[in-house]
Amino acid sequence: MKKAEEIISHYPKQYKKAAIIPLLDLGQRQNKGWTSISVMNYVAQLVEVPPMRVYEVATFYTMFNREPVGKNFVQVCTTTPCMLRGAYEILDTVKEHLGGIHVGDTTKDGKFTLVEVECLGACSNAPMLAVNDDFYEDLTPETTKKVLDGFAKGSIPKPGPQSGRQTSENSAGLTALTSKPYGPGEHCSPEFR
Repeated sequence: MKKAEEIISHYPKQYKKAAIIPLLDLGQRQNKGWTSISVMNYVAQLVEVPPMRVYEVATFYTMFNREPVGKNFVQVCTTTPCMLRGAYEILDTVKEHLGGIHVGDTTKDGKFTLVEVECLGACSNAPMLAVNDDFYEDLTPETTKKVLDGFAKGSIPKPGPQSGRQTSENSAGLTALTSKPYGPGEHCSPEFR
């Protein structure tokens, strides 16, 4: 309750309903990764709105899972940039490596739920997937299996590019901003120096 009150305190009293999204996120995290009707009703009570207002938010945003999910929620991006770089091969690898599950399924041991999603926002590092809150990018079937194996063992593999590059740097090396940056006034007319 303390965290919920802290979230609500960020909004003016007359706009408590603005806290619906962060409160649903908090409730989902506390409810093993899914937003049940009980969670939605509790949020409605906290922000003093009819429950339907919270249902509308929870059903509109795909970030809210309305049914139970596995401990590791695997989201494979198949939007155009990822698709062009092998997203369906990654999706097939995940399905096969997790025992032949299909999109929308949870493994029998409850460790993994697999969904196919639209853009996760790391297009320059395609193909990629997210597991819970972490992004795994520049994937190959081999690195995908390594990531999944790490989660299966109970550890959290290092997020980010799995190719060895740092963040979104060009895989061919730096091609821009390679010279020393100029200082203030360096390229100004003499009268402005």
